[in-house]
Amino acid sequence: MPITILLADDHAVMRDGLKALLEARGDARVVGMAADGHDAVRLARELQPDVVLMDIAMPEMNGIEATRQIAAACPDVKVLILSMHGTVQHAFEALHAGARGYLLKDATAEEVLTAVQAVHNGRRYLSHLIADVLVDDYLRDRDAGPVRSPLERLSPREREILQSVVEGKTSAEIAETIFLAPTTVETYRARLMQKLGVKDMSHLIKFALEHGLTPPA
Repeated sequence: MPITILLADDHAVMRDGLKALLEARGDARVVGMAADGHDAVRLARELQPDVVLMDIAMPEMNGIEATRQIAAACPDVKVLILSMHGTVQHAFEALHAGARGYLLKDATAEEVLTAVQAVHNGRRYLSHLIADVLVDDYLRDRDAGPVRSPLERLSPREREILQSVVEGKTSAEIAETIFLAPTTVETYRARLMQKLGVKDMSHLIKFALEHGLTPPA
């Protein structure tokens, strides 16, 4: 039976190319395509694919936050990140959010197929570059104890609102999206600044970007 796949990338050319590549050998079938993080979460819930192939830099909601929400709502759906971001911070955030694998967009077609099969079979898969960097980072920092992102102190709702703030949305726009009153969103904004120890919105956005949240591409 073919592996069912949901593609999440904001570039149509990339989605179409991946679909052709994945379906060429007949052992995978693309059942849906999403252009932003919100659609990725919605379609993952509706379609329950075996694997979601997820970009990080997308509008509305980035791929890391979308991964976190899919992992919480659809525990049987495996997320494989396919991104241009090759930093330890991005890989750490994605894996901590629940991704089962992390590939860079310069991966070969064969590696993409191998990675999809690996995560579908319950294994983790990291591109060689990411794996080498993570191992080196671990060996360097193992005596200093585990490194935890300050964003881990936030609730899922707080992370969702912070992501929207990073994307430049107003309190009214955020409120409309997540069905809250604008005054409630303002309260969340104030709580975020207090929790993260920043004094204003510009520093809040800078802090979020430095710790792995991404703005729209």
